[in-house]
Amino acid sequence: MAITAAMVKELREMTGAGMMDAKKALTETEGDMEAAVDWLRAKGLSKAAKKSGRVAAEGLVAVAVKDGKGVAVEVNSETDFVGKNEEFQAMVRKIAQAALEVDDVEALKAATIDGKPVSEILTDAIAKIGENMSLRRMVVVTAPTVVHYVHNAATDGMGKIGVLVGLDGGNAEIGRQIAMHVAATAPASLGEADLDPALVEREKQVLTEQARESGKPDAVIAKMIEGRMKKFFEEVTLTGQKFVINPDLTVAEAAKEQGATIVGFARVAVGEGIEKKEEDFAAEVAKTLSGA
Repeated sequence: MAITAAMVKELREMTGAGMMDAKKALTETEGDMEAAVDWLRAKGLSKAAKKSGRVAAEGLVAVAVKDGKGVAVEVNSETDFVGKNEEFQAMVRKIAQAALEVDDVEALKAATIDGKPVSEILTDAIAKIGENMSLRRMVVVTAPTVVHYVHNAATDGMGKIGVLVGLDGGNAEIGRQIAMHVAATAPASLGEADLDPALVEREKQVLTEQARESGKPDAVIAKMIEGRMKKFFEEVTLTGQKFVINPDLTVAEAAKEQGATIVGFARVAVGEGIEKKEEDFAAEVAKTLSGA
């Protein structure tokens, strides 16, 4: 039986399933709508789709390193409790290992683990665990040596903040110390040349307005802005920051003392930038009891 777009649309509206899942269900059941609904329910796809609109801002960041390539992968869930689930942790670990073989998050979603695409593995986990989940992002750092660090670890290699540091020269110890520094300070970029020009211009405008309020001559104001911008670069760039382990040195100087040059870094924090919905459980219970 030919499966039409109208049939797929109808099934999607009935179940909340994705387009490809709805089409596959109808194909498997030869266009029988009720059987297709049951097929989706049996696979857990209908249940998973209905959860897809819920905010997933918790979860874990997992890190993995192999042959000069480091990856950090963020997999989100709705609650922090799921991050402590051993099955969820095992899934995230496998996804991080798969990330070592690809270059971006879209390729990772399509990558297979034990013969199944990562996107389908997530769908199955949503249905089984009962929370919305998402593979939000992955970052890659390549260098002669890549060191990783996980802050607030839930288990080995994953936690709330994952950091990668790429070095040319040096050793694992200085790499780990720099990674811990990155976790603590969240630098905006590696160096001044890597900063977002819009960020630099915005800061310069603010400092210019502040300096003009002093009423000093233009030549003095120019010197003030120059000095304040230099301080800004020192505060927001990794190489320019004072090393948390030894504030007498910048991070770049600390690396150089150990024969290392920092060539790249990445910091991924769970839920960073996601607007979390504040739940008022008392109001929700009261609403339920009132029959509203």
